[in-house]
Amino acid sequence: MARAIVYTEFGSPAVLHEIEIPDPVAARGEVVVRIEAAGVNPIDAKLRSRKRPSPDITEPRPVGFDGAGVVDVLGEGVEDFAVGDRVAIRDALGTYASALAITTEKLVALPDAVTAAEGAAIGIPAGTAYQALRSLGVTDGDVLLVHAGSGSVGQFAVQFAVAWGATVIATASPSRHELLRELGAIPISYDAGLLERVRDVAPAPVTVVLDCAGTDEAIETSLALVADRDRIATIVRGPDAASFGIRAFSGGSPVPLTEEELAWRAEALPKTVELLASGDFTIELGPELPLAEAAQAHELMESGAAPGKIILVP
Repeated sequence: MARAIVYTEFGSPAVLHEIEIPDPVAARGEVVVRIEAAGVNPIDAKLRSRKRPSPDITEPRPVGFDGAGVVDVLGEGVEDFAVGDRVAIRDALGTYASALAITTEKLVALPDAVTAAEGAAIGIPAGTAYQALRSLGVTDGDVLLVHAGSGSVGQFAVQFAVAWGATVIATASPSRHELLRELGAIPISYDAGLLERVRDVAPAPVTVVLDCAGTDEAIETSLALVADRDRIATIVRGPDAASFGIRAFSGGSPVPLTEEELAWRAEALPKTVELLASGDFTIELGPELPLAEAAQAHELMESGAAPGKIILVP
């Protein structure tokens, strides 16, 4: 039997519990992956608590979308992977588990230079950052402002933008400024007087903004700095982004991503794995907890008490 974290009602982290499930079976085009690490993401908690719209629960609902592990079983027709291959997983519901059957398009080979925890930390945050910056057209010569630059999405956004030749200014608490400097950003605090501080440190006018904070001051500062509303986006204020005339990616946005944007999200995983393997990217990992402590992992994430990506280990 395999093990999985599920919930049968919406609510606090306490609704998460571990159960035994039948060993997964690989259908045609699928493999069974023995999960070694699962990434804990805010969307997991939003779905669990129903802060993000979700259908009624009629059977135990699995949790998690990102992970990494080893291929254990090949389904019929699978030729790109072999038993024993290390893989990273994206957008596969149910990664809070000891094993999972997954279609191969959601897998990327994981080189030895990238740990399972790192592989499990990539999918959603790197995909969100990469797609958002591609949608905003960030390129060489841009001055990008990232609100909440020291979070998981923010750190990926900083590193992608710097790699593409942009100058990056990123907000964070002072204790996180050295981290942002190491990633190549100009760090500033996000408290009162944000607009003036951005203007003081910017070597040229800000041309594009990615909001990962969602505060009113972040939105107001962005609008004051950038006249072209198509070059301001939020991943947090989805429901009311249109009222500001800005773009929203995730965060409950009523406007779905285009096919091209969805392709960019998928493209981020192999690109990030390659950058990690070459030493050109870094991932800040947080606590590793046993799979059975998924509720504690959600409590940590929602409290903000643990910087870095929280990982569950079966």
